[in-house]
Amino acid sequence: MGTVTLLTGCQDTSAPPELRYANQPPLNETVYLFGVHPLHNPKRLFDVYQPMIDYINTRLKGGQLRLEASRNYPSYDRKLFDGHFDFALPNPYQTVVSLQHGYRVFGKMADDENFRGIILVRKDSDIDTVPDLKGKVVSYPAPTALAATMMPQWYLYQHGLDINQDITNRYVGSQESSMMNVYLGKSDAAATWPPPWQAFIKERPEVAKKVMIKWQTPHLVNNGLVVKNSVPDMILQQVSHAIFHLQNSEEGQAILAAMELTRYEPATNETYHPVKQFIHEFETQVRPIRMPSQAEPQEPS
Repeated sequence: MGTVTLLTGCQDTSAPPELRYANQPPLNETVYLFGVHPLHNPKRLFDVYQPMIDYINTRLKGGQLRLEASRNYPSYDRKLFDGHFDFALPNPYQTVVSLQHGYRVFGKMADDENFRGIILVRKDSDIDTVPDLKGKVVSYPAPTALAATMMPQWYLYQHGLDINQDITNRYVGSQESSMMNVYLGKSDAAATWPPPWQAFIKERPEVAKKVMIKWQTPHLVNNGLVVKNSVPDMILQQVSHAIFHLQNSEEGQAILAAMELTRYEPATNETYHPVKQFIHEFETQVRPIRMPSQAEPQEPS
């Protein structure tokens, strides 16, 4: 029988639990918190997304954004659903749920074709078909990660695997930890999605020598941009303009390249209707998405 284990790989206990924009805005300007879901560990997320916040702040009048990273998915979920952030970049599942907590969609990441799950195995593995995973361990970032967890689990289900009985599911806290688990042999397969995988193998080319993509899922709508309903329209308009025009300057293109992204684009709540349909089918046929019995993972590396 499969079990659910919560752990992290490659823990970095020196990383602070919360990372925020260090430069303080003028006293007469309002601070708006911008929360990015755990696409990466907190340090890397800060390295990738702080340049975009700086870019926006140089063009923003009447306020300043402050980036806030979260230790892991449960921490981020709590803050988002409590209305802690003014602006947020949640995954599509979190985007849909946030609409019930005082947020609305104003944009999204483009490149929907990249919003797909990928399942990795070691190149020296004897896993050839999905049924070969029976009795094996599969690592994922978190139960609420859509592309990197739910979509791979849906793929395994569609190919004849009972993910609740046939395998051991390990939710390890971050994309990097999931990939490192299979690389180090702590899991037999690992789930993630293309942008973290591409960034990871650029930084750790030795991983690509030993790990490969075995399967990939169809794509869904990419990560959303949401804003709290209380944020003034004047601020939203300025933030939107800056984000949606990043690709029009060399500085903006460099920011997007670090995200493995070509651009952001406008979107509305209705854009995420396909995600609502997927969530309904997934919870009906595979498992509940939010599992209260799960303890919060330790801080990911």
